[in-house]
Amino acid sequence: MDHVPVIDLSEFLTGTSDRKRKVVNEIGGAFHEVGFVTVKNHGISDKLIDELYREVKAFFSLPDDIKLKYEVADLAGQRGYTSFGREHAKGSNLADLKEFFQFGQMVTDEDPIRKEYPANVWVAELPGFNEVAINAYRSFEIAGAHLLRAIALYLELPENYFEKKIHNGNSILRAIHYPPITDDPKSALRAEQHEDINLITLLVGASTEGLEVRTMNGEWMPVTALPGQIVVNVGDMLQRLTNDRLKSTSHRVVNPPEELWGTSRYSI
Repeated sequence: MDHVPVIDLSEFLTGTSDRKRKVVNEIGGAFHEVGFVTVKNHGISDKLIDELYREVKAFFSLPDDIKLKYEVADLAGQRGYTSFGREHAKGSNLADLKEFFQFGQMVTDEDPIRKEYPANVWVAELPGFNEVAINAYRSFEIAGAHLLRAIALYLELPENYFEKKIHNGNSILRAIHYPPITDDPKSALRAEQHEDINLITLLVGASTEGLEVRTMNGEWMPVTALPGQIVVNVGDMLQRLTNDRLKSTSHRVVNPPEELWGTSRYSI
C-alpha cells in the first residue's frame, strides 16, 4: 500500500450492515498493510480540538521556570511536563527535538486499578488547560473505543472484545511542542523513528507536516490529515495481541526545510 487510506467512521457507527462491514475491512486491511489510517467523522468536535490547541500553545509559551515546576522526576514523564531534549527513541543516542506534557487516566469508580495510577499534574497558571485536556481525553477515549470495535470485528472477535481491556485503561494524552530549530540539528530529528507501545494511537490535528511512516518496502511516506481528520496507528500491544497480523509501523517526525526552522510544530 503506497498511501494511508481515509476511513469514514460514521459509516461504521450509523451505516447499513454492508457499509459497516466495508469500513471494518478497510480499517483492518490498512492496519495489516501499513499500520496507519486517517479517520473522518470520528466524533471529536472541531471546537474541542481548537480549544485544546489554544491551551497547549499557551502552556508551552510559559517561561521555562514556570514549566519546570510541573516536571516531576519521580513520574518519569508519565504525568506533567517533560522538558526539551530529555526523551529519545529506543536505540537512539540523540535526543528528540521536543518538549511535552502528559495527562493520564482518572478513575471515577471503585476499580482498584486507581491505586496504580499517579495523579495528574494540574497547571495553576492555566486552569483552562487542565479542563480542556480532560474533556479531550474523554472524547479521545470514546473515539478509540469505536475504532477498537471495528478492529475486533475484522479479527472475527465479538464487537465488545476490547471493552474490558480498555476500561480505566492506562491511556495517555500527550501534548507535544517541537520548538523552532535554532542551531544545526545535525542528525537529530524532531522525533526519531519509533513504534508506539500501546494498542492504538490517535494523532489529532498536528499544526504542520512532518509525520512519516515507513512502508513495507522500507521507504518513508508522508502522512497528512486534512482538517477534520485524525491519524490512527497500531501500537506494539495490538501487534502482539494479533500475532503480527496488524502492524505496529515505524514512524518519525522529520525536521522542516531550513527556511522553516524558525517555526514551531504542535501535535496531540
